Amino acid sequence: MSNDLHITNARIVNEGSTTHGDVLIRNGRIEKVGPALSGSDGIPVFDAQGRLLLPGMIDDQVHFREPGLTHKGDLATESAAAVAGGITSVMDMPNNSPPITTRTLLAKKYHDAAGRMHTNYAFYFGGANDNLSEIENLQRDEACAVKVFMGASTGNMLVDDPRTLNGIFGRSRLMVVTHCEDTPTIQRNEQKARDKYGDNVPWSEHPNIRSAEACYASTELATNLARRHGARLHVLHLTTARELGFFEPGPVKGKRITVEACVHHLLMDESDYASRGSLIKCNPAIKTAADRAALVRAVMEDRIDVIATDHAPHTLEEKNRDYFKAPSGLPLVQHALLMGLELVRRKELDLHTLVRKTSHSVADLYQVIDRGYIREGYWADLTLVDDSKTTLVRNEDVLYKVGWTPLDGMTLPGRIAATWINGELAWDGSKIQGAPRGMRLRFT
Repeated sequence: MSNDLHITNARIVNEGSTTHGDVLIRNGRIEKVGPALSGSDGIPVFDAQGRLLLPGMIDDQVHFREPGLTHKGDLATESAAAVAGGITSVMDMPNNSPPITTRTLLAKKYHDAAGRMHTNYAFYFGGANDNLSEIENLQRDEACAVKVFMGASTGNMLVDDPRTLNGIFGRSRLMVVTHCEDTPTIQRNEQKARDKYGDNVPWSEHPNIRSAEACYASTELATNLARRHGARLHVLHLTTARELGFFEPGPVKGKRITVEACVHHLLMDESDYASRGSLIKCNPAIKTAADRAALVRAVMEDRIDVIATDHAPHTLEEKNRDYFKAPSGLPLVQHALLMGLELVRRKELDLHTLVRKTSHSVADLYQVIDRGYIREGYWADLTLVDDSKTTLVRNEDVLYKVGWTPLDGMTLPGRIAATWINGELAWDGSKIQGAPRGMRLRFT
């Protein structure tokens, strides 16, 4: 496969404008961008046929389940699904088995990923109550950030010791990224639900158990810690209107405290539990229609800085258990960008904002080197979207190892016509092309 290519006749969506033109790629990097480029010297030509050419989505929150939980997914299967969805780079979470809470385990995870991932990739380092010295010794390019679960989590990764939290926020050289839910509040809500329903808790109770109050208390603690220590903080998957008060609108580059929203929280609300039930059980929970609307407005006003997936697959057997036994999480990478386009179709977002929140701002926030834009000199991570077509989402078409999607039966606008990773075609609109070609992300 060659990573020299001349893409012609594209509608290039980049940095707040849409232009008709070409992109010339040499050795996997963008050499020229402009109208009717010439001088490609025998380089293969790809006619975009007037379709939308976007910088590939950078998903800053995925759970690809490797190591240890590979019956749900692995680095190869889930990154293939991501490429099919127009995602070109991912940042994978550390709540694996064993959890990635030592630098040795982190290095092994990178070793195991080499040559197997279809997307570009970076990994988080996990905070725990007993690994502060490891966090202090982390170097900038070893991980994309330090992940702290300030709420119930998998394994030994709930950080609830105040001394440890102060130590992480005060001493980490890397940005601190948090899952914010207050465990004592959740436990009280769970007991109330058990008292009322026994084990047959309806799915509609999930946003009451993983409540707005639980989210607010934990986000308040995280933002206070960040301000006290002058730390860089990024809060993941915000779900409530009330929490938005902790974050300022404005360009991501000037901020010390930033926040993410996920596509399912922007597109769904509590009314969807009636039809999708356990399939959309996730933490933090999908909440009210008013919360959803507030999150979308916050994206448009630049109060919410990036959009991600929190892709977290479980088997259908696991998801079909009763409320307290069914795990939280849902697979999303294959249709996340199209979910964003549904918000554009509804006129709740505009296309340039969607591209900024899924590509430009993620690269800026994490200081990813040479990715996230269609710029000369940058790696050619590109997604071609046919906006004249639609996609009917079906379980039988997904590439996830678990073989299902919470969006089964939904029709979304657009179709991913091609995805290029480092200048090489990785998805041709119907199947994965060639061997995995993802590279490790690098950071300034």
